[in-house]
Amino acid sequence: MTFPQLLIILRARVKIIFVTLLITVAATVALSLMTPRIYRASTTMLLNYKGTDPVSGAILPAQLVAGYMATQVDILTSKRVALKEVDNLGLVNNPEFRQRFVAATGGNGDIREWLADMLLRMTTVAPAKDSSVIELSVKNGDPVFAATVANGMAAAYQQLSLQIKIEPLQRAAQYFTEQMKSLRADLETAQNKLSKYQQDHGLVSTDDHLDVESNRMNDLSSQLVQAQSAAIEASSRGRQAMGSGGRDSPDVISNQLVQGLKSSLAAAQGKFALLSQTLAPNHPQYQAAKAEVDKLQAELDANIAATNNGAANNGRILRQREAEVRGALSAQTARVLQLNRARTQMSVLVQDVASAQKALDAASARLTQTDLEGHSNQSDVSLLTPAVPPRLPISPNIPLNVGLSILLGCMLGLALAVLMELSNRRVRSVADLGNALPAPMLGAIAWGKTSRREPRVGFPNLSLPR
Repeated sequence: MTFPQLLIILRARVKIIFVTLLITVAATVALSLMTPRIYRASTTMLLNYKGTDPVSGAILPAQLVAGYMATQVDILTSKRVALKEVDNLGLVNNPEFRQRFVAATGGNGDIREWLADMLLRMTTVAPAKDSSVIELSVKNGDPVFAATVANGMAAAYQQLSLQIKIEPLQRAAQYFTEQMKSLRADLETAQNKLSKYQQDHGLVSTDDHLDVESNRMNDLSSQLVQAQSAAIEASSRGRQAMGSGGRDSPDVISNQLVQGLKSSLAAAQGKFALLSQTLAPNHPQYQAAKAEVDKLQAELDANIAATNNGAANNGRILRQREAEVRGALSAQTARVLQLNRARTQMSVLVQDVASAQKALDAASARLTQTDLEGHSNQSDVSLLTPAVPPRLPISPNIPLNVGLSILLGCMLGLALAVLMELSNRRVRSVADLGNALPAPMLGAIAWGKTSRREPRVGFPNLSLPR
């Protein structure tokens, strides 16, 4: 079938095409008018995502940011949000929805679950491309109810997102509260051990410079050095006093009484020498001068001996003092070493107290931070535009349906015309006759427009076969 033949067929079946088109358009208009109106209410929300952990402040990896929007869309379309909206709107107590539930399920099942599924079927979520904005749309025959559901879904999502952020923080705060009790008990135990150890060993501080025993050892060390110097000097004087009769020792030379006796002895000896030249040994003056010399000599010898003995005794005393100081220093050194060992153990206890205090402070800081975050009411979701009841329905779209029905009616009309023509084939052109009869064409009658009763007959050039 050629295109001119198709046009002839369509022109001949134009009534059928027109009737089909009219029926299709009329049916479409009727169905559109009979179809319940569907309204769509939309609301948009902004997700204030900063990419940081709310507790520690650490920046999250970039790969987590890419999946954040998809995660939020899944949360928004979850049944938990729908159940929260059902509770917020009080749909369970609505008689109309209870009747629908009984009619749909026969009263079997949970009405909250049924209502949540109904709301989710009405809701569509579309995140904006390269943006942090999410559009939430609700379709329903009641425009007011559609707007109410959209706003309720947004509010439920805000509450759930805040709850999802706060619940882990509240559990963490509870955990840190329990840990604080244990850490505080550990700190008290460590402090009690340290206090008891200090009392048992008489320690005040781990600093040895503040210890009395260390200061005493330093004093004894200084006294030993002094005693050693004095003992060495006294021993030297004692040796000098015991040698050469002890008359040239420093103690004898520095003794004023001995020097006075020497002067008196020298004067008495001088006087005795003069008298011995003029007087006989039996002369009373001679005897008196000699007795005086002997007396002074005896006193001088006794004082020299006493001085030397004093120097020797002083040396022995100083050596004894040195031995005593050395013994006291040895005992004090042992005492200090023992205290140092005790102080080392006390340092371990002090470190235990410091570690327990540090752990308690860290837990207290984390508890304060998580407690503050756990009581925060700031959501990461901001409502940009609330949903309002729409004025025009989105379905049915009568102009669009009419346009589509015209296109569909034309197509159906053309198809019906072709099918009817194929089912009852007629000769409508010279080409149809040539295709139908295997015979040469002698002529064609063309009907004029002036009179259909007087056809004009034309005889074309005929070429007879030879």
